[in-house]
Amino acid sequence: MLEQNNIPLLVIAGPTASGKTALAVKLALQRGGEVVSADSMQVYRGMDIATAKPSAEELAAVPHHLIGFADPGERFSVAQYAPLARAAIADIHRRGKLPILCGGTGLYLQAVTEHLVLPEAACNPAYRAALEARDTPALYQELLTADPHTKTNPNDRKRILRALELYVSTGLTIAEQNEISRRLPSPYAARMIFLNPGDRQALYQRIDARVDEMFARGLLEEARQWRQTKAETAAQAIGYKELEPYFQGARTLEEAAQGLKRATRRYAKRQLSWFRRMAAEWNAREPGSCRELFGEPQSGEAAF
Repeated sequence: MLEQNNIPLLVIAGPTASGKTALAVKLALQRGGEVVSADSMQVYRGMDIATAKPSAEELAAVPHHLIGFADPGERFSVAQYAPLARAAIADIHRRGKLPILCGGTGLYLQAVTEHLVLPEAACNPAYRAALEARDTPALYQELLTADPHTKTNPNDRKRILRALELYVSTGLTIAEQNEISRRLPSPYAARMIFLNPGDRQALYQRIDARVDEMFARGLLEEARQWRQTKAETAAQAIGYKELEPYFQGARTLEEAAQGLKRATRRYAKRQLSWFRRMAAEWNAREPGSCRELFGEPQSGEAAF
């Protein structure tokens, strides 16, 4: 049940290249809003082209928060992100503006909107090193033993590592920690717009066009510069790691570009699965709290 004094919050979610940023900017201009980014890679400084950060024009048109502030050499987690996002939302609301939480990282969106309290794992360098020495399938099997109902993607090494560290540190699975957190009342009167392209091939065409545009804007040089820094985060970012075989002489640039397009399409598929589930959960809790828009959104189409 939404309380009258809860903070109004508009959430825009969807896969990469679905039009989230453009819609967020249009609605912010129409409704006097400001945008809080929910993208796990856009938080890093300098990684502009690969992470498809808002354009200079979009950033000038509407205030954006939590973009380009973290050092790519540092580990930055959802546990660090969530309190920063909540503080930004509260500040926007205090100033009489509409907070718009927009991004494609489902866990970031969920942590904020469902008021999840996500403790950082206690630092145990020896245990971390032991985990890092093992391959991803073995780590996932260990996670399944600890948490048979885990929803972590079997190929998402970063989140598998975090889930294992949290389990060893706290004795609780992520699901158990989330359940404890959800007992707290949400501070938001939230509504979500889920951008579902509907036509998978049309989405893939937009992804391919976006990758071509990224190369035209200087992705190759940006990736080369980050390669020289040896920053772990940049090395794992979609848009950089797919170019590594090219830099090593193992692939042509065209082959690397096609690999980036395939990786981005696979990522979009995972995003769609996450947001379909998230939208269904929202509407099960409160019918009509999530509106699903198909195709490319128009500026005035998203009003509840």
